[in-house]
Amino acid sequence: MTAHRTSMIAHKPELLGQTVVLIGGSAGIGLEAARRARAEGAEVILVARRAQPLEQAARDVGALGKAAFDANDSTALAGFFRSLREPIDHVFVTGPGPSYKPLLEMEIAEVRHALSDHIALALEVARNAAPKMRPPGTLLFMGGTSGRRIDRGLGIVSAATNSMPSFVAALARELAPLRVNLIAAGFVDTPLSASLLGDQLQARREELSRTLPIGRVVGPGDVAALALHVMSNSALTAATFDIDGGQQLVA
Repeated sequence: MTAHRTSMIAHKPELLGQTVVLIGGSAGIGLEAARRARAEGAEVILVARRAQPLEQAARDVGALGKAAFDANDSTALAGFFRSLREPIDHVFVTGPGPSYKPLLEMEIAEVRHALSDHIALALEVARNAAPKMRPPGTLLFMGGTSGRRIDRGLGIVSAATNSMPSFVAALARELAPLRVNLIAAGFVDTPLSASLLGDQLQARREELSRTLPIGRVVGPGDVAALALHVMSNSALTAATFDIDGGQQLVA
């Protein structure tokens, strides 16, 4: 009886037999998502710009494959997906954070880059990944929540942030039955945040720990857990999932 009951409640890996490509998979959210995907039975393929940390990350998680290139290089991106011999199930794209600068201090080229960077990358990933993907897998992109408010210090970030949910929904209609989703994060305590904030990092951590409803900062594991849920739940598409610990309530 006990053995039977135990077998009934035993955890079945959510992504068993599936393959996940993580673009930005050598550190932070991408690497944590790779670890969790492996724990749920998936094979993972890591993509990152820098070869050395990518090599270490791939060893750490037992990656099926790895590729070092700049995902914003359309030729390299297309070549990577063409090189995949077996079908894949999910693609999770993390990447550099936004650049904050007052609007009137921006050059026109910077404006064009800020408005098109995330959408252009997402479109190129979708165009090249979709033919290799098995439904009901998902293309999963990262956006933000802080840019939803209008503030001088945010500059063009608000426009760029608010364009992504509509883009993802439109792309989901075109690619169905493949799924397309967006994770919108607030501050996440990652190496990228450390590089952006420098010596202000600890003060920001302390401020958010005091003011966020959850009483702590959001970490890479929180976002990775959400990403794995979106991958495994085949009813989710064309959706934006906020994860900021309530930061929008107190900003």
